[in-house]
Amino acid sequence: MDRRCIRVLALLGSAILSSGLLACAPKTTVPVTVKTEEARSGSIDWQVEFSGVLVPNRTVNIYSKIAGQVKAVAADVGGRVRQGEVLVQIDAKELDAQLRVAEAAKAGMADQAEQAKAGIETTRLNLDMAQRAYERTKTLFDTQVVTQSQLDDAKDRLQLAQAALQSANRQYRTVSGSGLAQAEAQENYIRVQLSNSTITSPIDGIVTNRNVNPGEIAPLSAPLMAIADTSSLKLQGNVPQEAVVRLAVGDKVTVSVDGISGQGYAGTITQVGPIGAATGQYFPVAVSLKNDGRLLAGMTAKASLSLTSSEGVIVPLAALFAQDGQEFLYVVADGKARKRAVSLGAQSGPEAQVLSGLTAGEAVAVSNVGLLQDGVEVAK
Repeated sequence: MDRRCIRVLALLGSAILSSGLLACAPKTTVPVTVKTEEARSGSIDWQVEFSGVLVPNRTVNIYSKIAGQVKAVAADVGGRVRQGEVLVQIDAKELDAQLRVAEAAKAGMADQAEQAKAGIETTRLNLDMAQRAYERTKTLFDTQVVTQSQLDDAKDRLQLAQAALQSANRQYRTVSGSGLAQAEAQENYIRVQLSNSTITSPIDGIVTNRNVNPGEIAPLSAPLMAIADTSSLKLQGNVPQEAVVRLAVGDKVTVSVDGISGQGYAGTITQVGPIGAATGQYFPVAVSLKNDGRLLAGMTAKASLSLTSSEGVIVPLAALFAQDGQEFLYVVADGKARKRAVSLGAQSGPEAQVLSGLTAGEAVAVSNVGLLQDGVEVAK
């Protein structure tokens, strides 16, 4: 082997040895430079807002209680009606005829009751006469003036008179009691049906739907009309769970209506839903506001109210990040960043309230958070 080959082999061996030594050398990690802020105790003032569509505070569907031909319809869509105003009139000729029959039946039953009462008086007189006749016959029998047969005849007449009075009393009770009551009930029922033939509005409002015309048969299963009370309107929306616990029926809310300029309308919370909405940890809230004549059902509006959170731990929003639906931050201590899961409460502006997972006074990273990992060295 010539010298040049020996020199090449020596150089290759030296390179291999150098690379092995470098691979075994310890690696050095450059600390991530971060800014930190201390978590503080305090509360957050935040604005809760939700949007929606104004709907009537109350809507009533008008049904007919009797089936019959519609004689007249006195209201149309868009018309304003008052409580007690006639909306629909159903033909009641048959009911009028039935009422006359019922009235006659009641009067006949009342006559029968009077006759039965008079019969009681007659049978009572007959009983008195039979009683006196029996007593006279008994006295004559005791003196042996009349025979046993005559006494038995007087006793039979007395018993017949007693039975007749009992029968007259039963008849009077039947006629004046259940018989007359049934006739009166039938008359009252027809009168109620007659009153049902005139359909009136149960509320003040505006007719929003009409499904019947004169000449048609009023259905029992479908509404004839719909009436909406628009004197006050309702806005419904959802608020987060940290806000709903601070709301109560009667709280005041400011409502701004799209298309109507000004400072907004004064609204009042009328309902706070006890069960969360399907969208997650949100709860339904209803706000009612009076209509000044400019508001229309269907307008879009936004409700807003100011709330103050309870005392808690406050951190900058810059410290937070989410993974798989969970909120995290990095706590910096002893030159290292420690990943910490937290649950959040109210948020406002650049700050958020931490409900659990952190204590006041701990330092959290607020810069280069995306470069950090659990346990990595940091430098301030």
